[in-house]
Amino acid sequence: MIPEINVVQTTVLSDNWYTLRKITFDYRPPGGAWERMEREAYDRGNGAAILLYNQEQRTVILTRQFRMPTYVNGNTDGMLIEVCAGLLDENDPETCIRRETEEETGYKIRQVRKVFEAYMSPGSVTETLHFFSAAYTPAMKVSAGGGLEEEQENIEVLEYDFDRAYGMIRTGEIRDAKTILLLQHAKLEGLFDPAG
Repeated sequence: MIPEINVVQTTVLSDNWYTLRKITFDYRPPGGAWERMEREAYDRGNGAAILLYNQEQRTVILTRQFRMPTYVNGNTDGMLIEVCAGLLDENDPETCIRRETEEETGYKIRQVRKVFEAYMSPGSVTETLHFFSAAYTPAMKVSAGGGLEEEQENIEVLEYDFDRAYGMIRTGEIRDAKTILLLQHAKLEGLFDPAG
């Protein structure tokens, strides 16, 4: 059963960093009456995220960086441990994640595998995130990583034993949704199981 929707007006509330719009629309659920509603939608574009893993070493590559929104919402130092990720800009998801991987982690990966995609905060943000995984080896390291200086990213590259990283979800050391999803995906896939 699909509702009927008629957009009445769209107003740009902010176009500073990304775009925040207020949307006024008429909405009629199946078998129901029309209702006038207003919602705000934050459009920052779509993105991609990747879990880099080494099955032989049983390790994953993660990053740590400052995230202001977490700081203003109770994360005392604002630092967050995450998988490598970035906005698509004008690229397709695979091209984007290859670029972001090299910029942020310093690894030039060979093969990537798309595992799923998801809306990360559909109540207020338009973004679809494309999730990938890729094997890495020490030989693929081509730079120190750390992100682009002009983007003031200041990214720290981390290498963790998978079991330790997975355990950090339970301890609260990892609280980033995309990272939790990719670590859980690796666990469900048996990526680090002896027979995996």
